[in-house]
Amino acid sequence: MIRIPLLERVGAVVLAAAVGAAGLLAAAPAQAATDDVTWTVRTASNALGDDRTNYAYTLNPGAHLDDGIVVANRGTEPVELEVYAADGYTTSTGALDLKVAGEQSVGVGAWVSVPQTHVSVAAGQTVEVPFSVDVPANATPGDYAGGVVTSLTVADAGANVNVDRRLGIRTGIRVGGDLAPALAIDDLAVRWDGGVIPFLFGDATVHYRLHNTGNVSLSADETDAVTGPFGAARAEATPEAAAPTLLPGDAWERDVRLPAVAAMGVLFASVTATPVVTDAAGSTSTLDPLVASTMGWAVPWPLLLVVALIVAAVVFGPRLLRNRRRRRQQAEDARVAAAVERTLAEQHRERALVD
Repeated sequence: MIRIPLLERVGAVVLAAAVGAAGLLAAAPAQAATDDVTWTVRTASNALGDDRTNYAYTLNPGAHLDDGIVVANRGTEPVELEVYAADGYTTSTGALDLKVAGEQSVGVGAWVSVPQTHVSVAAGQTVEVPFSVDVPANATPGDYAGGVVTSLTVADAGANVNVDRRLGIRTGIRVGGDLAPALAIDDLAVRWDGGVIPFLFGDATVHYRLHNTGNVSLSADETDAVTGPFGAARAEATPEAAAPTLLPGDAWERDVRLPAVAAMGVLFASVTATPVVTDAAGSTSTLDPLVASTMGWAVPWPLLLVVALIVAAVVFGPRLLRNRRRRRQQAEDARVAAAVERTLAEQHRERALVD
């Protein structure tokens, strides 16, 4: 069953669907309906806030709190929904996604308890579903992400599968203690792809992986650079798309293209990443920049092939010509010798007849 990214904003409606176990992401407009079924969700209004866009808690190990999610049926028929919590993770596109119902959760999905896992909402009505958060006493400090989800399963008779439509609200929990943000740049490599014409320029592609090795969610500002020997012909680029916010332990791969890079034989690439951390109040701070470097090759192979052919012609051409002339002369000498031998033999036979 597909994992559906959840909306963070209040009043968002069902966005996408999971069809069977196909694992295909389906894009959808900001508001959608299944026949006469349309519902929205928002955070409950209580002592924790009246107009929250998502759930964000800062709690110590062993802490407990109560909250709720409000479900509104905008359709003309009753709607039957399942309500549960699930852990989140960062997808390859950088979006937050959630585990589907039934998959094991060890963070938010395990700490959030929903007593009323099934809710029936009449047409035009609103229901508040309470839930509680219990952080284990031995919870490790740091950031945890997930969501509180409402789910509607609809049978698709035409495709003979069940369609799971999910809508929920992002839930973040920061467990107090020693926070240690850390970022690593892994799998750094550079590749140079030169064209046939012009020979001496091509595109350099810098590949790497941003890996959150700390216990706090973070993103990064990046600058990529390539140079030749001794820093010659330096070229820089900033990725067009900003790096996503990475959960602790998550990683995200990046390919950055730098055009018109000269072929200098050896190519040095570097990535400078400045981690950006967001605190519980929403303000950001940066850490010391992290620099990683590697080396690759920028060789104009078509040009070298042409040069090699020219050198071979210059070096071996005269020798081949001399060898050809020598073989030709040897063949001519052999032909002349054979003719002389035949002539002498003929003369010898004639003298023998005269005698």
